[in-house]
Amino acid sequence: MQILGGMTSLPWLYPTIVRPAISTRRTHREGVRRALNVAIAAFGLVFALPLMIAIAVLIKLTSRGPILFTQTRVGLDRRALTGAGGNTRRHVDAGGQLFRMYKFRTMAVAEEQSKQVWARPDDPRVTSIGRVLRKLRLDELPQLWNVLMGDMNVVGPRPEQPSIFNYLRVQVEGYARRQRVRPGITGWAQINLTYDRSVDDVRQKVAFDLEYIHKQSALEDLKIMLRTVPVMLGRRGGW
Repeated sequence: MQILGGMTSLPWLYPTIVRPAISTRRTHREGVRRALNVAIAAFGLVFALPLMIAIAVLIKLTSRGPILFTQTRVGLDRRALTGAGGNTRRHVDAGGQLFRMYKFRTMAVAEEQSKQVWARPDDPRVTSIGRVLRKLRLDELPQLWNVLMGDMNVVGPRPEQPSIFNYLRVQVEGYARRQRVRPGITGWAQINLTYDRSVDDVRQKVAFDLEYIHKQSALEDLKIMLRTVPVMLGRRGGW
């Protein structure tokens, strides 16, 4: 066998060796990230349980309706992980696996069920306690359960409703690439930008999301988690 520069002269052998090695490293990194996110979510649920009980009581006392608000969102596109192609495609391509996301209810029930529009600071649909929860982003706490269920991570791009997702993936270049990772409660875009009010806002967030996906690691997730705390306490970007 001829040796060139310490490597064999059999180029057909390189993909066989290199690709599994890359896939193994990627799987390991993803496993470490997932373990960190699950551990933080489990700790968060236990630590925040008294606060969550207090919030549930306040919601029940101040407005009619359920304590939790659930909504279908678009999650991880598992084809991005497996490299699967044509034979595994769904009849209706939702862009990712659909799941039920949980939040504390912040709007009057009739308004929650109305047509979705861009949020705004003076949104009349929001209840009095809901305004406080949104300001501090405490309405997101039930999503820690989504993390434990495997639908989300603590860190990742925010998940969107299927109808809005279908609209935005046409309007915003690269939008569907966000589904290459699990969606998150917080993320690189969330700690740098405010709530979306227009398609242009979404374009800015997509740029941050794709930057995060390129650099994703357990360390990056931990940094974002730590930076989320002052954002919440400082009420920056919350409505």
